Amino acid sequence: MIFSNAALQWCENHPDIFKRIKAALKPSGQIALQMPMNHDHPTHIIAGLVAQREPYASALMATGGAREVALLKPEGYAQLLFDLGFKEQSVSLRVYGHILESREGVVEWVKGTLLTYYQSRLPSDLYTAFLADYIRELFQHLPESRPFFYPFKRVLIWASL
Repeated sequence: MIFSNAALQWCENHPDIFKRIKAALKPSGQIALQMPMNHDHPTHIIAGLVAQREPYASALMATGGAREVALLKPEGYAQLLFDLGFKEQSVSLRVYGHILESREGVVEWVKGTLLTYYQSRLPSDLYTAFLADYIRELFQHLPESRPFFYPFKRVLIWASL
């Protein structure tokens, strides 16, 4: 069995990765994978929009560019598994509701996930400015409610040869 929890979303070219994973399996081998899939939530969309602006865009280009979403749609993973010859599979999208104290808690959550990409590629003073711009714009899209409900999607994949 090959197991991956919240790692492959950082990798590019999922069709090639899945081919390599399949090649590493023995007959009747299985995969169990989980990846966050919240790239269409304002927390993620706004980070990408802010990153496209100057001075962030130039600074990010110097360190590999803006973050690209490599994820397929759930049905894309199902088709990929079928095309690779997996005999059984289950691909599902699940929404996990996180109850946070406030929308500020969402920022803290995203600092430990998505925003690590920008923090690792921007100088600290520029990341501080990026974060301020991000929060200002994000809060225009998130209601000010307490507690705050943060729906977080994940794709769950299991397949067997």
